[in-house]
Amino acid sequence: MKLIKNLILLTFLLLFASNLTAQNDTKANYILFKNVKIFDGTSESLISGMSVLIENNLIQKIAADVSIPEGTTVIDGKGMTLMPGLIEGHGHLQMNGHSISDIENSRNWEELAVRSTVNAKNALLSGFTTWRDAGGMGAGLKKTVDAGLVLGPRIYPSGGFIGPTGSHADFRNFNTPNETLNGIHSSGGKLGMTITADGVDQIKAAARQNFMQGASQIKIMSSGGVVSQFDPWQLDAYGPEEIRAAVEVADAYGTYVMSHAYSKKSIMRCLENGVKTIEHCFMFDGDVAKLMKKKGAYMTTNMQAFSPALSQVSAISASKASARKANSAQEAFKGYIENVKKHRPKLGFQGDCVGMPDACNKQNDHQIYLGAHYFGNHYYLKALTSVNGEIVKLSGEVMDPYPDGKLGVVEEGAYADLLLVDGNPLEDISVIGGNEKWFDAPVRDGIETMKIIMKDGKIYKNTLDK
Repeated sequence: MKLIKNLILLTFLLLFASNLTAQNDTKANYILFKNVKIFDGTSESLISGMSVLIENNLIQKIAADVSIPEGTTVIDGKGMTLMPGLIEGHGHLQMNGHSISDIENSRNWEELAVRSTVNAKNALLSGFTTWRDAGGMGAGLKKTVDAGLVLGPRIYPSGGFIGPTGSHADFRNFNTPNETLNGIHSSGGKLGMTITADGVDQIKAAARQNFMQGASQIKIMSSGGVVSQFDPWQLDAYGPEEIRAAVEVADAYGTYVMSHAYSKKSIMRCLENGVKTIEHCFMFDGDVAKLMKKKGAYMTTNMQAFSPALSQVSAISASKASARKANSAQEAFKGYIENVKKHRPKLGFQGDCVGMPDACNKQNDHQIYLGAHYFGNHYYLKALTSVNGEIVKLSGEVMDPYPDGKLGVVEEGAYADLLLVDGNPLEDISVIGGNEKWFDAPVRDGIETMKIIMKDGKIYKNTLDK
């Protein structure tokens, strides 16, 4: 017996020593960018004369003279611009049909899932290294990307949309069985893409369900929309106590609520009751700006809403009701651009594309152009980087799936999510894809001027020498 105990102890000691040796032998991976100009995500001009040293997945040092560790991979940036990876503040990787009706009636779970991996790869190779998914999926794609099985950005999932019966979150059609009033019988409901929740108790249950499924924040539909069939955009879908119910659950998890809100009444109601990011926020004005500042809140807006070509979006043109609502909305939201110019809120980029890469690339490239055109390159570059970096970090210490560094900035200690682009995006937004054209833009495969795309210290594209 004593001999057996000694053998077990010896085996344990040998395994411990072997593991300790392996840990000590593990060498850090270093990459140095030299001869680059830096857009750090906040500054109004490029920073010259600096090198950036990356250790594993974090930026370790930014300085004019950096001590280079042995074995460092040195990249000569040839005077190009090193900048943060882009951040999508409101996207839908799994909403990849032509419209909600198409998703509801013509796509099953495996098709939506496989198509989402195509969208994820396209997002990363378009320079989006982080993605806040604003509803329509749980954490399955995120886990698969994080495991290295498919290419894609970091993903902050919101779980299923939460909204009341007949709202922007209700995917049913008139032929959906209605044994209950609840929209669980819709295809979207069965797949967990959307949750119909009426009243405080159902909202709390829905929010908790989303967190159980891996959401890092909660998305509610507190007003109507354009591409849904039952609700006018003017609808104020959730009352104060219902909004507070979602916020109460999010607070318990240490994170926050984002809310789809078009009308001023809905926007103000959300802000007054604890919502931290207003999605779309088309009736933004001075009153909203004042309350946003007081509450420390943010907004994200899909700028294609202000394009004359909006009516050509398939999710809108496929429905006469949606087209009519879009025309009404554009007329009502005319003050948005001037109010943003005047009050300069904390605005994050929002793509909000429903579809597949070719269509979404054209839409998002056009939105990048529109945001820079209306508000200036610097303001909109911040929306694409540092402001959205702040927004995703609202998920808090516990629910943040990527807690070790900042996102959207080139700073020491931040994640090494970086782009090397040929040109100065503060002067020419096209170097990160901005395009004045929308539907008549050519189909693209990546962005030629993005020479290097790095996420988490790993290079996913390198055409620097081509």
